[in-house]
Amino acid sequence: MHDALDELPLAVDRAAATPLAVQVADGLRAAATAGRLRGGDRLPSSRALAARLGVSRTVITAAYEQLHAEGWLSGRQGSGTYLTASPAPRPERDRIAAEPHPEAAHLDLGAGAPCIEAIDRAAWRRAWRNAGDRIPPARRDRAGDPEYRAAVAEHLLRHRGLGAGSDTVVLATSGASAAVGELAAALLRPGATVAMEDPGYQRAVGAFRAAGVRVLPVPVDGDGLRVEDIPPGVEAVYCTPAHQFPLGARMPAARRVELIEFARRTGAFVIEDDYDGELRYDTAPLPLLATLAPDVVVHLGTTSKILAPVLGIGWLVGPPRVTKAVLAHREHTGTGPATAGQQVVVELARHGDLARHLRRLRRAMPPRRAIVVAEFRRRGLDILGDDAGSHLVVRLPSATAEQRVTAAARRRGILLEGLAGHHLGPRQTFGIALGYAAVARADLPAAVRTVADCLADAGADRRPGFANRQP
Repeated sequence: MHDALDELPLAVDRAAATPLAVQVADGLRAAATAGRLRGGDRLPSSRALAARLGVSRTVITAAYEQLHAEGWLSGRQGSGTYLTASPAPRPERDRIAAEPHPEAAHLDLGAGAPCIEAIDRAAWRRAWRNAGDRIPPARRDRAGDPEYRAAVAEHLLRHRGLGAGSDTVVLATSGASAAVGELAAALLRPGATVAMEDPGYQRAVGAFRAAGVRVLPVPVDGDGLRVEDIPPGVEAVYCTPAHQFPLGARMPAARRVELIEFARRTGAFVIEDDYDGELRYDTAPLPLLATLAPDVVVHLGTTSKILAPVLGIGWLVGPPRVTKAVLAHREHTGTGPATAGQQVVVELARHGDLARHLRRLRRAMPPRRAIVVAEFRRRGLDILGDDAGSHLVVRLPSATAEQRVTAAARRRGILLEGLAGHHLGPRQTFGIALGYAAVARADLPAAVRTVADCLADAGADRRPGFANRQP
């Protein structure tokens, strides 16, 4: 096993007045304080370090005993001696300069963060450990780890009713935004136009624009994107039909058929971002657009909402002409999704932990949503959106009210997300998109009461919301 001191400079000065054991202890302590040694690093045996430094074993034993007494080291039966302490605190001036932004101490109730509390920590550790035991491939598969693609295909079939057959191909991606950028670069010429829900997902807008594509806003209503308002000449349409982001509407069957007919009539393709389609509680979700029209729809999914963004992976399901173009783009640019996150998902799926996690997540989210809904209704506040996902929207009368609410909440230790940041064209809707997944369950009731106070003070809209489908 590799010892932490193998490449660490450590020496003793026999001519110095300081005893050799103190020099050794000081050197190790300084290395730990500077971060060159870290908690969990294994130190050499006293015999090995004594031979390396040319001193007696008694010197090293005395140094180790001193560090043990100070709490820097611990011994493990049959394993060795390990550094356990963290580096000593830095001077106050340096500590303050390096501290994170004050908002890091706030409760984040913005939309889009996952419910980390629902993760089974034992299963999570086991998946990472098993993934780490795999021998890494010498070359990366541009399409993604075959086992990961198979796991995604099984997941989509079981949980979203999408069967990948001969007319579609599953690719691994680095997440939805990255997939949007790849589709734009692979399929659209610079200057091409794409229709986009407004308000909508602005990171998708950024990905399109980074590829030189123009993004045209299309208004949404209680049924999602308004197909009749799609500008002529667009080459693609981006939408979130299962749970419109951020307003929360579900696109009904008639509107879905209308969108598919538009795509087939004009030659445009549809990008279906199913960012949280697994999180529906009131009723079974409608069939995916990709199920209805695999010839003109590219389906995108992500692990960032159902597991954690740290995995950095998602998937793309599309017709062969689309996936071939994406793979050619990856080969040309040398890009592609990282393998580590894919292998973690493979291990979660292999042991049934992924399916168990989704069941646990579906049980955990409705009570969280109920806390928010009950408090807001008690205050007479109107809620927009279906009973699904991990966020909801409260409408406000103006941009000024929206700013007042977010500022008041921040002063009280809560980060909120206004709808201003989700608009591409002229502002149509004002309000707060409130996420209820990421905050600890124990902290949620008090946080929601605080938000309700801020909303009521700002005059939140109490009229019936066009997307309100609460029972």
